[in-house]
Amino acid sequence: MQLQLRNVGPLLLAAAGLLAAADAPYMGKWKLNPAKCDFGQTTVTFAKTASGDMQFTTEGQSYTFKTDDKDAPALFGSTAAWKQVDANTWEATYKINGKVLSVDTTKLSSDGKTLTVESKGTRPDGEVFDDVTVFQRVDGTSGLAGKWKTKNVKISAPSTMELTPNGPDGITWNAIDMKATCSAKFGASTDGACTGETFGPGFAWAVRKAGSHAFEGIVKHDGKTLWTSTYTVSADGKTLTEAGANVVTNEKTKFVYDRQ
Repeated sequence: MQLQLRNVGPLLLAAAGLLAAADAPYMGKWKLNPAKCDFGQTTVTFAKTASGDMQFTTEGQSYTFKTDDKDAPALFGSTAAWKQVDANTWEATYKINGKVLSVDTTKLSSDGKTLTVESKGTRPDGEVFDDVTVFQRVDGTSGLAGKWKTKNVKISAPSTMELTPNGPDGITWNAIDMKATCSAKFGASTDGACTGETFGPGFAWAVRKAGSHAFEGIVKHDGKTLWTSTYTVSADGKTLTEAGANVVTNEKTKFVYDRQ
């Protein structure tokens, strides 16, 4: 009997851990509420290179492109094929793992002060999206070249994510419409894996506890931290707020989700 009790003890502890993870208030399915979000003022820069190509930079990441409508390496394992439609319009087709993710049309206003990017595509789950981001010029005088900051964002098809327990002391983040998943353990010495149709190679995730109603998620690429976000559940359990920042630029965003 004594041996049996010693064997049962770890099982009870494991069961308690699973129950605690399942009962964490941030577990569940959540849908983005754009009206409650603060998309921040993300900076993007277009600059001519010495070779005559264009360099695109955002959140501390850059890639160069030609307007020859050919696939070329972009950010994080994706590709981009740029072409110029007219003097003030450019079109870029983005692919990940060889599949089209979006077609972005960039239009420069007649006064050269604003840049409007309309992003259209079909998500891996079959949902069609048509998002629009307007940028305000903060540097440069004409054309695409210059520095731009987000002015406003319009999301046509808000995303849905699900947070579920990953064993007795971990969490799995699942972007349902994008078919992308990250799983990690709290306090683990190694980062968790990120997989799915819309992840390029090299992505990983780490998580830390931040009290009973919150946790911190750290997104990494090739071992370098890109973004940190704190996910906090409201007192009534109906909303989840993701307050994040890019580690290079410290540009902050706040996404608010409603429980489904």
